[in-house]
Amino acid sequence: MASDSNMDREMILADFQACTGIDNIAEAITLLELNNWDLVAAINGVIPQENGILQSNFSSEASQTGPYGPHSQSEATAHTPSAPPSSASASATASSSSSPPSSSSPAFCPVQPSRHIVERQSRMLNFRVEYRQRSIEVVLEDASTVGDIKTILETELQVPVSKMQLKGWKSGDVSDSTVLQSLHLPKNNSLYVLTPDIAPLASTSQSSAQQGSSSQNYLLVISHREAQRDYSLNFPASKTIQEVKRNISDLTNIPVRHQQWDGWPATASDDSITLAASGISYPCHHLTVCRRSSPALTVDQTDECTDVHMVSDSEDDFEDAPEFGVDESEIFGMGSSSCQKSPMMPEDSENEGDALLHFTAEFSRRYGDCHPVFYIGSLEAASQEAFYGKARDRKLLAIYLHNDESVLGNVFCSQMMCADSIVSYLSQNFITWAWDVTKEANKARLLTMCTRHFGSVVAQTIRTYKTDQFPLLLIVMGKRTSNEVLNVIQGNTTVDELMMRLMGAMEIFSAQQQEDIKDEDEREAREMVKREQDEAYRLSLEADRKKREAQEREEAEQVRQERIRKEQEEEREVTPLDVNLQAVKRAIRLSLEQALPPEPKEDDGEPISKLRIRTPSGEFLERRFLGSCKLQVLFDFVASKGYPSDEFKLLTTFPRRNITQLDPAWSLLEAKLFPQETLFLEAKE
Repeated sequence: MASDSNMDREMILADFQACTGIDNIAEAITLLELNNWDLVAAINGVIPQENGILQSNFSSEASQTGPYGPHSQSEATAHTPSAPPSSASASATASSSSSPPSSSSPAFCPVQPSRHIVERQSRMLNFRVEYRQRSIEVVLEDASTVGDIKTILETELQVPVSKMQLKGWKSGDVSDSTVLQSLHLPKNNSLYVLTPDIAPLASTSQSSAQQGSSSQNYLLVISHREAQRDYSLNFPASKTIQEVKRNISDLTNIPVRHQQWDGWPATASDDSITLAASGISYPCHHLTVCRRSSPALTVDQTDECTDVHMVSDSEDDFEDAPEFGVDESEIFGMGSSSCQKSPMMPEDSENEGDALLHFTAEFSRRYGDCHPVFYIGSLEAASQEAFYGKARDRKLLAIYLHNDESVLGNVFCSQMMCADSIVSYLSQNFITWAWDVTKEANKARLLTMCTRHFGSVVAQTIRTYKTDQFPLLLIVMGKRTSNEVLNVIQGNTTVDELMMRLMGAMEIFSAQQQEDIKDEDEREAREMVKREQDEAYRLSLEADRKKREAQEREEAEQVRQERIRKEQEEEREVTPLDVNLQAVKRAIRLSLEQALPPEPKEDDGEPISKLRIRTPSGEFLERRFLGSCKLQVLFDFVASKGYPSDEFKLLTTFPRRNITQLDPAWSLLEAKLFPQETLFLEAKE
């Protein structure tokens, strides 16, 4: 049984290499093991299938007659069901059928779709939607519907769904209820929006002509030389040449800067022009793409120092170097002191911001300007920027750790960190902070920072990784109580795997972010209610105070009017003796008032007591006295207002004290009537 299992795996391995073109056996075995030796799932993971389904010819009859079955490969190809021109699987089959099968690598041929159809798992789809002068990126699961895309576009473009026509589907027009999975779409898709009921802001004859041409689709048949594979892809006329090259980069893993093209017309000299203006043939145009070859280095090359970055950018250089007699140390610029490249980060940099500036400049010099935007500042500042803003503005923190002594460093930087899709995704969803651990001093400094911000577990985890496992990309998420490392991505990965792990981390972060946004909104709502309640309470107190003061003024006015009335009646009934008594009282009050010391000013610099005295009629008498002033002066002041001490008592409010019973020689300070006090007059019985 074990020998049969080994033979089956050898056949699966051979078929997998024949279909994918992967010559590296270790890499092929790794990919098959990731998919539990499921041949169809492994091929779908490597070759983007537009229909999402790959038919297997491993029926019971085929297993008995060999990998080709009872028919020849040409017959199997003849029975292959037709597929849309943009189907990558159909293109791959057509390309492979053009060359005779190798005896050591049997071809994998699809059969009738009614037999052994293996359905793929749910996946994420990328859509670039063009509308007039705008371009919108939409990422959805293939379980979503066309209506879900329109709903997102309605928010972004401010165009009602009812007036929106979504075009560019390879299967023709679709309804809003159509599930994306049923359309068998590739991972990356290009669509465009038409709004015939909405007039453009400015319409000229030229713009209307361009709008008419933008509704056309071009079929580009692109041949990949190295893989000997053809891709038939539909693009709208509004798509630019740069966007086409980026899509091909996702299919072939060849960065745009390393692509060498044949077939573009002479008018297509600028990558920013659209397909409609490029001068290519309509409706179909043939192109060829391959990886731009780098000049090979030899041991005898001593005349000039070749730029190391231009040689080592290719992912195949490390495997091909021994075949051409080139030592790895020469590839990395270590063969001579004249070719020694400068370090990513100086060892003696005191400021983290200066170190990051040097790192960014050196990274751009080696690998070009297309790379993630590295945060310039300390790790603490990057954490603050990512984790501690408003919940809607928070992001994940991506910590890139570089090591020049790792053989994977050059490949990871040039192929992964500089891939357009990775750069765009990191820029939109992450705060990216970088550090170079090549020097032991810089590595120790990093471990200290990680221990301070993330705990000793993270620092110990970084210590466990060996040099050849670098570079590392740590994905960190901020939580309420502590920061959590969601993922540690090593350098031996691919662009697709890196993107999948980044998207997986984003799914976890998005779920947590939604909870944080909900909690933050609820907290802000509670605080708003509390502020409104406090403001309402303050206004209520202010209204009560004004009402009370108005009532007191009204009562005082009534008492005053009543006193005036009584005085007038008394004057009418007064006798000559009473007139004389009243004149005497007025004379006494006037003399007391004139004998009073002048009222001190508040800024005299001496202790001042401010007294407020309420009369039986409800009026208030207010005056300032020196703290050293005697109580007799206070009694004279009250008597001058018509309230002599032999007829009225002067009392404090709380505690209740009779001031008229105190020694008149006491000062206000001794009587504890300082710095201010409220008193009231009460008639003696």
